[in-house]
Amino acid sequence: MENIIINTKDLTKTYKVGDIDVPALKHVNLSIKQGEFVAIMGASGSGKSTLMNLLGCLDMPTSGEYFLDGHNTSKMSKNEYADIRNQKIGFVFQGFNLLPRTTALENVELPLMYDRVDKIKDQHKQAIEALKRVGLGDRMHHIPSQLSGGQQQRVAIARALVNEPAMILADEPTGNLDSRTSVEVFNLFQKLNEEGITVVMVTHERDFASFAKRIVEMRDGRVIKDYFIKDRLNAEEELKRIEAEATIEE
Repeated sequence: MENIIINTKDLTKTYKVGDIDVPALKHVNLSIKQGEFVAIMGASGSGKSTLMNLLGCLDMPTSGEYFLDGHNTSKMSKNEYADIRNQKIGFVFQGFNLLPRTTALENVELPLMYDRVDKIKDQHKQAIEALKRVGLGDRMHHIPSQLSGGQQQRVAIARALVNEPAMILADEPTGNLDSRTSVEVFNLFQKLNEEGITVVMVTHERDFASFAKRIVEMRDGRVIKDYFIKDRLNAEEELKRIEAEATIEE
């Protein structure tokens, strides 16, 4: 039986604004299996960011249940919630969120400092291997200002991988990058996904969502469409096309 990484049951989130209840997420039922690459799409206010925060254990639902890699997070204490977030989820953000005066290697090692269950035995070696995995083995001693935007996002992806999480959650991961560099990042995501890593990302750009295998569309706090992509974009082929066009222009 295929392993279910994400399983939500009637997941609901309501915010209080004064005396008014503002529903952000309404009875969402969603299952994601190990090895999937899912893009969550929707306009501003659709609920996609709220869903991402709940899936990432950054916020707790008002009602409903969320099972993460078989664990019912709805019944956890705050400490247990923090532990499962650290152990099971790797985060990649739009703004990279790297420490500016800290080397790439030290940035990648950071999540391992919160490994209270001693999951990773040789943390230094683990961080080096994560950087090599994203093609930055020769940049590990550089600080963020010495790296390009694409390289900084690769450091962020290595940091997300270092704990060997059940999945990577990416929130608009190429929002601060140009088109070519964005495709390079999606090429890396596709390769990691081919290795069996589950990737869930939030994006508002349909072109970028087409690099995933499945799209979940949201509107007004609900899932309105959930489908697999027939003509999925291949990032490696897209990079070759971009390079060929650049050569012709020269």
